[in-house]
Amino acid sequence: MDLDELLANTADGVCAVTPEGKIVLWNRSAEKILGHSAREVLGRPCCDVFVGQDAAGNRLCYRGCHVQTLVKMGEPVQHFDMATRTKAGKPVWLDVSILAVPGSRNDLQTTVHLFRDSTASHEMEALLRERMTQAKPVAPPPGDQSTPLTRRELEILRLMMTGANTKTMAAKLNVSPATVRNHVQNVFGKLGVHSRLEAVAYATTRGLL
Repeated sequence: MDLDELLANTADGVCAVTPEGKIVLWNRSAEKILGHSAREVLGRPCCDVFVGQDAAGNRLCYRGCHVQTLVKMGEPVQHFDMATRTKAGKPVWLDVSILAVPGSRNDLQTTVHLFRDSTASHEMEALLRERMTQAKPVAPPPGDQSTPLTRRELEILRLMMTGANTKTMAAKLNVSPATVRNHVQNVFGKLGVHSRLEAVAYATTRGLL
């Protein structure tokens, strides 16, 4: 299997661009994530398709962008998050990794953008920040100022922070979902909270993890 075939069939979205920034490969996963067909984007500047921004609203996509500059210098590009929109206008976050592939001449490289939808994790982080900002401090239960959690309960709390559901927690800890639910309720009782979001906000503001 050659590189083009491998990239075309990967589960990640793939956008390969020339040194001039023109799109030469757009796989099915890219179409699924962003809604643009290969026919619509091939030959277009990648900056015109992605129009990406960082969390502060600064432009990431433009002709001769920072990524292209680093690739031309032979420098590695760390993976990064980018806000953009689908063809239908829906906001979406992408986790982007960059791969530089030598071209037919040593001085030419194809820049491959591998990206996946990371919107869910960004929305969870935003919701947690909002809840932490708006929620009043939760007092610990009377007579228990330290609200001690067992090692297992701390593991449960850490998994809550990742957004894992009960089934995922049970699989990771090799216990039954009922056991996970019991641990979750114990955590709620010790922290004096009523939801997983409140538990994570409490633990974060008080440095329990």
